Amino acid sequence: MASAPVTESGLSHTASAPASDAGTPAERAAASIAMRLQHDLRRLKEIQSIQRKIETKRELLPAYADWIAGLLDGGRNAGVGVAEDVLPTIMVWLIDTGDYARALELADHVVAYDVPLPSRYERSAPTLIVEEIADAAIRAQTAKQLFPLDVLEHVEELTADADMHDQVRAKLHKAIGTELARTAEDLDPTKPEFVVAAVRALAPLREAVRLHDRVGVAGQIKRLERAITKRAEPTTVPAAPDTAGSTGS
Repeated sequence: MASAPVTESGLSHTASAPASDAGTPAERAAASIAMRLQHDLRRLKEIQSIQRKIETKRELLPAYADWIAGLLDGGRNAGVGVAEDVLPTIMVWLIDTGDYARALELADHVVAYDVPLPSRYERSAPTLIVEEIADAAIRAQTAKQLFPLDVLEHVEELTADADMHDQVRAKLHKAIGTELARTAEDLDPTKPEFVVAAVRALAPLREAVRLHDRVGVAGQIKRLERAITKRAEPTTVPAAPDTAGSTGS
């Protein structure tokens, strides 16, 4: 996940500027929030447990809420300069803590304005958004837990035009298809709506295989295809008993 030690191992040069009494109030506020981020990244780097990192991020996030709200209102130029690492970093923390609704608010801004991620993340923003949320969904699905389909579909739409490795995008299609397949499997297989739901689930699952043939959805595809085929098979009507030779006695 994005919160692994590797991703916390460096600090962007933009987060290292010292706070100063010089400059405008906005510049002083930017320097202050950059110093806070630098301090918090160092604190996170000292924590080895991924779970404790997540818990710590959850504790730290409220301190950035007002600053982030201001950046989102500021449009394209929001956060440029000494504090430019803050918004994309908080976006990643929100993904890590499972606050996907708020994370996607920031992701919309990051993608719309092509905000670069700090170099420590070693991926483009769209790639990270897709991979981290798809991985979270797949982990939940493996544990037989629901994952919000609207989150996955939002990510798909947001990053549709972004260039990334096929294996990464395949994960997202796998997660979407798996959630749709769960919906189909909860329906009565004798009803027409089951076929509609199953066919809908097959589309992203097949796309996942097209992009990466070892993505691990072959079993799901076969189960859905068998269920659809069985639903389409004509029902055999038992022959009526032959009463022509009956004497009625």
